[in-house]
Amino acid sequence: MNRYLIVGSIIIFILLLIAIFAKFLSPYDPYKQDLLNRLKPPSIKHIFGTDELGRDVFSRMLYATRVSLSVGFIAVGLSTIIGAILGLISGYYGGWVDSLIMRLVDIMLCFPTFFLILLVIAFVKPNIYNIMLVIGLTSWPSLTRYVRAEVLKIKNLEFVLSCKLAGFSSARIIFIHILPNVLVPILVTFSLGIGSAILTESALSFLGLGVQPPQPSWGNILSSGKDYIHIAWWLSLFPGLAIFITVTGFNLLAEGFRILFSPKER
Repeated sequence: MNRYLIVGSIIIFILLLIAIFAKFLSPYDPYKQDLLNRLKPPSIKHIFGTDELGRDVFSRMLYATRVSLSVGFIAVGLSTIIGAILGLISGYYGGWVDSLIMRLVDIMLCFPTFFLILLVIAFVKPNIYNIMLVIGLTSWPSLTRYVRAEVLKIKNLEFVLSCKLAGFSSARIIFIHILPNVLVPILVTFSLGIGSAILTESALSFLGLGVQPPQPSWGNILSSGKDYIHIAWWLSLFPGLAIFITVTGFNLLAEGFRILFSPKER
């Protein structure tokens, strides 16, 4: 029994349900302020308490799930497409094409990803769409190297040589015959990347460079809680737990995929 895959899938499925039905699960308007009830501790009325403006933290947490999962899936989807295509082209063609792409990858890897994102964010307006775009356009180099290494092992196998002798086009060989054989590392990297993207978005929002208030995200809820941590612990605890559980869920899912498709593990 693949426990990693089962537990990870259950966590992600629950989070997806929360994101889809946040509007129906939310007991209050996440944007409505009530200064008479500011910084109220968890209770039956407000199970996660209220923030410094009297907004219901539970409702804001539910809506923030949409933000985090949207950033994770869209940003990592973009980086996966870029990384997979460049890795396939680099590994298959070799020569100057391979050298050019690998030098670009080396340049990108010279800069820590988070600081590269901070540099780009300094020149663009910080909002959820720019965050998705920036994370997606800066997170592909590792996958490119991984896919390239797999293609180098595959492209000289008999079935690829047979396709070449049959006169198939390079595009058909790459995307129809080689790509299915490198989907496993792409799938594992995609699952891990979502957790990493959610962490990055939360860190940017915590620093005030990500999703901007009043739109809720786990990072900016956590950021607002740091000023009241001694009197309103719930503002830091619940978004921190949400980030931890979500990232753990995607990491378990990735490990489950790795075990599922690994003959040695089976």
